[in-house]
Amino acid sequence: MKFARRKFLQMATGAATATVVSPFVIRSSFAQAPQVTLRLQQQLPAAAPVPKNFLTPWAKKIETESGGRIKIELYHSMQLGGTPPQVYDQTRDGVIDLTWTLPGYTPNRFPKSEVFELPFIAGNGEQNSPAAWEFYQKHLQDEYKDVKVLAVNTNGPYLIHAKGNGVRKLEDMKGLKLRGTSRVINKMIELLGATPVGMPVPSVPDSLSKGVIDGVLVPWEITTPLKISELVQTHTRFSGNRSLCVGFFVTIMNKAKYESLPPDLKKVIDANSGIEASKWAGKVQNDGDIPGLAVAQKRGNAIVTLDAAETARWRKAAEPAIDGWIAEMKAKGIDGATLVADFRALITKYAGPVA
Repeated sequence: MKFARRKFLQMATGAATATVVSPFVIRSSFAQAPQVTLRLQQQLPAAAPVPKNFLTPWAKKIETESGGRIKIELYHSMQLGGTPPQVYDQTRDGVIDLTWTLPGYTPNRFPKSEVFELPFIAGNGEQNSPAAWEFYQKHLQDEYKDVKVLAVNTNGPYLIHAKGNGVRKLEDMKGLKLRGTSRVINKMIELLGATPVGMPVPSVPDSLSKGVIDGVLVPWEITTPLKISELVQTHTRFSGNRSLCVGFFVTIMNKAKYESLPPDLKKVIDANSGIEASKWAGKVQNDGDIPGLAVAQKRGNAIVTLDAAETARWRKAAEPAIDGWIAEMKAKGIDGATLVADFRALITKYAGPVA
């Protein structure tokens, strides 16, 4: 269903009358007035790694390289209204022009893209993201044909951030209510013995504080802006060079808006898209894990690293999630086995063999 433009504008106007909201606007240093103004809305606060270290400098770079003819306005934390799962459609429908979002927020809509979220296949964000771009080029263009894809990336390895003693062995998952990112990750959580609870990431702090959930699966990167380390006491990570799971993200533009640009401005957008932009986004998310870990350590939280033998138990317990996904894809007429094999091969290309 299309996001209603009238409702959107009413929401934005209402928000403006209730409180003074000043979007972070990338302002040109050139005297020339902008020829094109693009609005980008996304879910995270401005201080989070992706808005601060990817979207903001990326927007400034585009403005500079366009000679000030393109201006990008950044609206953080859903300032223009709607919910995180709606930003894809907002972009497709022209309510906004750009977004960075998680396709997994809309279950079953992007089935082939779910391969990135399968357990113990992906590496870290910096390794995964060029692999993700190559995979998109080969397998996913049909899933995103109604928008202009500028970049694709993943974040860093997910950990289990939980209250109390948290998770120190597989059996500790039993009875826990854990927030998962997507349909695929929720199925994995269930296979591992816990109860999955789906919600957009901005809802996590309130849900932790109210006891709606006992913990959350996210990378270190997101724990800092959401202050998760203040709400849990234990953080569980895994041995080896493959992640428990990761999230998959797309940076997209309204297709009609892109097509309306003159050729030279299209070239500016194109020069800031593709594998290099994907690498940039993935590196930012990966690097964002470092301060997240530091905050938890400073607070004296328990950082638990499961050894190789225990990690192997988790791999075995999670393996049916991959087999089940392949079977689901087959029922939809999609060759899931080939998608998994190709993604594994690309991860090996960028992350090396499983270790």
